[in-house]
Amino acid sequence: METSVPPAGSPVLSLKGVSRHYKSGDRVLNVLRGVDLDLHPGEMTGLIGPSGSGKSTLLHVAGLLEQPDSGEVFFDGKDALKMSDRDRTVVRRLSIGFVYQFHHLLPELNAVDNVAAPLMINGMSRSKARIRGTELLRQMGLNERDHHRPGQLSGGEQQRVAIARSLANKPKVLIADEPTGNLDPNTSRVVFQNLFDIARQEGVAVLVATHNVELTTFMDRVLTLHDGQLAPAPKATGDSV
Repeated sequence: METSVPPAGSPVLSLKGVSRHYKSGDRVLNVLRGVDLDLHPGEMTGLIGPSGSGKSTLLHVAGLLEQPDSGEVFFDGKDALKMSDRDRTVVRRLSIGFVYQFHHLLPELNAVDNVAAPLMINGMSRSKARIRGTELLRQMGLNERDHHRPGQLSGGEQQRVAIARSLANKPKVLIADEPTGNLDPNTSRVVFQNLFDIARQEGVAVLVATHNVELTTFMDRVLTLHDGQLAPAPKATGDSV
């Protein structure tokens, strides 16, 4: 599968000279040191690095969940650090999707309603929200599981529902933190294939932190975070599914 496409147009998310440190007693831990990062629509970027290297901090800054100590963050051309807390919350709710290692699906709802829930929270009617949910589940290969509750789904199916939910509001950016960390290798590849395909179709800029180097075969580019700085990393070789 050919994954590489040249970035088109302006980046939807830009980090410029971002630094972040934490204090522990008299000790200062510099987690991010002048990080620059651009994410473009339809581009999948992999982020690798050892535990404790600051990947989660970088994802939090990129997802507007945490502010850096210095540097600039632009979302869709707007200075996110000059936004009010309310405006940043609106951007996160409507324009940024989040996927984590644990799916956090609502056990009492079926797959369609789990995906539709964010849309209904934002005011969409249940009927229209369920149409969008059904469409996304079909794209994720779950059209025959849409009325099953999480407890009736496999781990991989649950994670695909979580990815569909994160895309329900048609976000411009998707932030994923170890989204297949609890899945076996074969299931991980299927989930990543679905994620890659739908990101391309919907034009979403995706930033994925993963320990699974094999999954970087799906990425357009791979970056490694080491000593607080980003650098290009070699992609794993091998045929993707």
